[in-house]
Amino acid sequence: MRIEHLAIWTLDLESMRSFYMKYFKMISSKKYHNEKKGFTSYFLSFEGEKSRIELMYRDDITKESKDRESCLGFTHFAISVGGKEKVDELTELMRADQCRIVGEPRTTGDGYYESVVLDCEGNRVEITE
Repeated sequence: MRIEHLAIWTLDLESMRSFYMKYFKMISSKKYHNEKKGFTSYFLSFEGEKSRIELMYRDDITKESKDRESCLGFTHFAISVGGKEKVDELTELMRADQCRIVGEPRTTGDGYYESVVLDCEGNRVEITE
């Protein structure tokens, strides 16, 4: 078994796609559009990996649909970048680009070296070694 994909509703599909492609070197599928349902999406993946992120847009999904800070359920996901130095480098690149860093690089109590950033719509992404 494995995780096939995680799905994220987004208000700005193109900005979110650009964010994950730029900082995490993800590869994007062609845009899918279902005109009848008013649904549009992209699947993003890492080269050589099968797990994907699906970015989804529908105009009836709004910020008011869910309290992102204090709700039960999905809270973050982690992307491994391959080493402590890479965590530091990517965190500093994102800081320079005015991304919001909500957790500075550190070793956690359970042994992960990570930082935590918010994507352009406020979703928490752990950058791990």
